[in-house]
Amino acid sequence: MRLMEYAAKGYEVPRMDMIKTPEQIAGIREAGRLNTEVLDAVEKAIHTGMTTDEIDQIVYHYTVDHGGIPACLNYEGFPKSVCTSVNDVICHGIPDPKQVLKSGDIVNVDATTIYKGYVGDASRMFMIGNVSAERKNLVGVTRECLHRGMLAARGWVNTLGDIGAAIQAFAHKHGYSVVREFGGHGVGLSMHEDPFVSHVGRRGTGMLLVPGMVITIEPMINQGHPDLYIDSLDEWTVRTVDGKASAQWEHTLLITEGEPEILSC
Repeated sequence: MRLMEYAAKGYEVPRMDMIKTPEQIAGIREAGRLNTEVLDAVEKAIHTGMTTDEIDQIVYHYTVDHGGIPACLNYEGFPKSVCTSVNDVICHGIPDPKQVLKSGDIVNVDATTIYKGYVGDASRMFMIGNVSAERKNLVGVTRECLHRGMLAARGWVNTLGDIGAAIQAFAHKHGYSVVREFGGHGVGLSMHEDPFVSHVGRRGTGMLLVPGMVITIEPMINQGHPDLYIDSLDEWTVRTVDGKASAQWEHTLLITEGEPEILSC
């Protein structure tokens, strides 16, 4: 078996349960499709003056109306159906009826959908109104970091370290820092599976990527320092220590022998 041949050569290889069957991939693809539609619905509606709680309501109703389950809702006590992370919030922002989106804000909307027992996961950045050139650049560089990570995710060719190295190099080239404490992950049968996908790394190190693996790549790129803290008021919201902006883009990806297939975006 090809996997065992690589293991014999000294490669770190995935466990068999990290490689999805064709039936599982088909189910994850459908969950990913619905998750993408959820974010499409947000994109059509998001505007200056809306609250992040209104975003949550769009996600909840679209998901449930189409036969899905918002995976975030009540996950380990998380109180809402989606994460909305505004400006200096890196991730896990909780939608709030008192939080109104203002011109100049950037917001990450991170949706995860369960559909017929399978899971799709993705996030997008939205720029509200008149956004500064500095924040536009951060959002654009972060999206390119995701793209470069994807190009370094070919089965039988790349390792997890290649993904992190590609993202880290591009972010640092533009003067930004990369969050290390949070990263991508396996996904599909549950929300968070092995392996952990770091967005920093060294080329040629870490687990070999094998066709049939389903992972997320979701770089969190900070305008300033990479240091973070979890807000003690809700024990979920992750913020930059220096108060500068952060951005994130996320796709669910199927590893193939060529470029990965995007299952949710």
